[in-house]
Amino acid sequence: MEKLNHPAILVVDMLNDFVTGALGCDRARAIVPATAELLNAARAKGVPVIFCNDAHLPGIDRELQIWGDHAIAGTKGAEVIPELELCEKDYVVPKRRYSGFFQTDLDILLKELGVKTVIVTGLHAHMCVRHTSADAYCLGYDVVAAKDCLNSFTEEEFQGGLAYLKTCYGADAYGNEELIAAF
Repeated sequence: MEKLNHPAILVVDMLNDFVTGALGCDRARAIVPATAELLNAARAKGVPVIFCNDAHLPGIDRELQIWGDHAIAGTKGAEVIPELELCEKDYVVPKRRYSGFFQTDLDILLKELGVKTVIVTGLHAHMCVRHTSADAYCLGYDVVAAKDCLNSFTEEEFQGGLAYLKTCYGADAYGNEELIAAF
């Protein structure tokens, strides 16, 4: 793998409700150590870390009709899991839909940071990561999948999500060792 072109890490929905709360599952917990490793390496190399976090309005947001109450803005469930140690130099972009770009300031933030490549991490590869990747691609960013730091509710959904990212957006999937060496 070559050096990444002005990368940033997008951390999608690594929140209490997605890991241990309302929508938590073992597969979400399984990626926590690798994600922490990647984020710490990125921070050490000056690669921006941007958390794209569900922050839903109770009784209003459409996703709640499908998934039930989760990641309600201002609650513990909508906070980044403590293991990822949200740092002062990290960025947080709240979102109310699957994509981290939809009606948020993520695109302008990436442009102001000079980012050309987004490395997607988090939950779920077939859903929020997929929609965030779609918008990143359509806005002209190169998309890379951090396979050690992504997951879904099932192995089938995870593999399908990775395949979709590769097929539709040319997003190659790399492990932490390769990504860290490419910073």
